[in-house]
Amino acid sequence: MDPVEAIVIGIQSISSNVIVQSFLTACIGFVLTVLGALPALLGAKVGETIIPYGMGFSAGVMISASFTSLLIPATEIGGIFPTVVGFLCGALFVEIVNRVLPHEHLVKGFEGSEKLRKKMRMIWLLVIAIIIHNIPEGAAVGAAVVESLKRGVLLAIAIGIQNIPEGLAVSLPLVSTSKRIGQAMWIAILSGAVEPLAALIIAILASLSRSILPYMLSFAAGAMIYVVSHEVIPETHAEKRELKATLSLLIGLIAMFSLDAYYSK
Repeated sequence: MDPVEAIVIGIQSISSNVIVQSFLTACIGFVLTVLGALPALLGAKVGETIIPYGMGFSAGVMISASFTSLLIPATEIGGIFPTVVGFLCGALFVEIVNRVLPHEHLVKGFEGSEKLRKKMRMIWLLVIAIIIHNIPEGAAVGAAVVESLKRGVLLAIAIGIQNIPEGLAVSLPLVSTSKRIGQAMWIAILSGAVEPLAALIIAILASLSRSILPYMLSFAAGAMIYVVSHEVIPETHAEKRELKATLSLLIGLIAMFSLDAYYSK
């Protein structure tokens, strides 16, 4: 049986409620975030230089998914006005979160309140950066499942694959510097758990009325595109890794586009 179809049938067998289905589907990304952290937690020698390549792939997946799984369905359901409004609101939401929550990038450095920075450990600043990435990803899955469970599962798998380097990124610094494996595991779990929670909230809102759905779909797209432009690409293009990061982005974009084209037949 086709793996996507098998997951869809499995979720449907657990519950027919779209809110529960959204939560379960988003758990795919959560599980793969933790899976990505395992090499560092098990003591494998993993260099931080591979992270930008994984993040480049992530950027490609997020860009493609924003259009094929979110913006196009939003336009088909509600037209251009709610799509544009939701898209801009999603981007604005991430910008506000960026300004309010202090966070640290591996390459780009610190963003947020300097007062809060002095009160927080570096690892928590890294965790918040990953959480900011994962909120729109979870929201995207939640909105997509309300529109189509099959499309939502496909999106969750693609996002889950690109969550693997994020799980590594959040656990590797702590394991390599302090050897606190237990703490690193809990931090990886916390950073990944935000996706099912974000999916649950968006699914609840989108299921209230069909007219809200295009706003939720485009909101998630706006948030993801903003994260790609403002957070991911600057990280992957630092330290003269532009070419390899760009190739990774193109591979991720084509892979997501091909999967969507195949399963939308």
